[in-house]
Amino acid sequence: MKRVIIISLFIALLQSHVAQAQNEQKQSILQLNTITTAVPFLLIAPDSRSGAMGDVGVASSPDANSMHWNVAKMAFVEKEMGISISYSPWLRALVPDINLSYVSGYKRIGKDKAIGASLRYFSLGDIKFTDEGGNAIGDFNPAEFAFDVGFSQKFGDRFSGGIAARYIYSNLTGGIDVGGTNSQAGKSFAVDVGVFYTNDDVAVLGQDAILNLGLNISNIGAKIGYTADAVKDFIPINMRLGQSLTFVLDDYNSFSVLTDINKLLVPTPPIYATDDFGNPLPPDPVTGEQVIESGKDPDVSIVTGMLNSFSDAPGGFSEELREYNISAGLEYLYNKQFAVRAGYFHESATKGNRKYFTTGLGLKLSVFSIDFSYLISVTQQNPLANTVRFSLMFDFDAFKKQNKEE
Repeated sequence: MKRVIIISLFIALLQSHVAQAQNEQKQSILQLNTITTAVPFLLIAPDSRSGAMGDVGVASSPDANSMHWNVAKMAFVEKEMGISISYSPWLRALVPDINLSYVSGYKRIGKDKAIGASLRYFSLGDIKFTDEGGNAIGDFNPAEFAFDVGFSQKFGDRFSGGIAARYIYSNLTGGIDVGGTNSQAGKSFAVDVGVFYTNDDVAVLGQDAILNLGLNISNIGAKIGYTADAVKDFIPINMRLGQSLTFVLDDYNSFSVLTDINKLLVPTPPIYATDDFGNPLPPDPVTGEQVIESGKDPDVSIVTGMLNSFSDAPGGFSEELREYNISAGLEYLYNKQFAVRAGYFHESATKGNRKYFTTGLGLKLSVFSIDFSYLISVTQQNPLANTVRFSLMFDFDAFKKQNKEE
């Protein structure tokens, strides 16, 4: 009888230990495992319209900011030519002098083609460099920019495709020596490819509606390095898929519901093997690489990294699902002149924890359109809290019409 009791206690303790180990392993998998890339400024929503709707835009109605969201939309833009200028103070909760400026425009070519271009400039403020002894060795204003050109073509009355080329320049150190190594500006070339579908002959619950669908893969390009011999980092290759459903209430009123799903197509950091004390195991004697316990090797080519990004999360399928960000937005438009917008952006707590509401207004005058957006953080101590964006759009068609009337 004593043996039975002892064996039963031993089994119970063993089961408890196994359950505790499984729980600890599950918790470790659910720990913060964000995906980091070089030049993340490429993913910042630059304009106030989309910024007011939770950063949606891949399937929104085409405008002068289509170059960022989905180059394929430009072929369906109504006006012949347009330009947008946007400005956003960035991370003001941390520092006062970081900002993003964005200029974008398009020109229609005939009835089924359009070209566009944009310039994005991200200033990171003033930085004072010091040596190992803390002595000042110089001041520098790190900055990054990207210049794009794009082309969009209709393939029928409801479908279009587009492609854009992008030059990326990132100067974070001004060539200063870092640990005895000479730093340099990071440079890369990338492309965007997108498709767009629109149907203005849709009825939902007896209400006339316009359905838009969009898919865009952006920043497909070379890795970036900031020293001659350093391991280069992926740029933020991103897949964006979304829809927009606009209910046409009457000749003056319309209401749109929009959603976007985003996923970075770059490697997820793996979990490296450790010993019983939590120290990393020595590198593999053959490959010289760290031993990976779960996940996949992140040091791969661009194409392999994109393909692996759908199945390389160390936490398996559940972690893969957490790598999809969801945006949702609403837009009420009166007489195509006054707009009220709101939205929500959600990112998993283990992948960055960006959660915020957005709101904004838009007003179209005779030639100009003015848009404003404001970000309301859901999480505490979010550096994005209270972010504002301003956009100004210029309508060349209205300008020409105004001049003819005069």
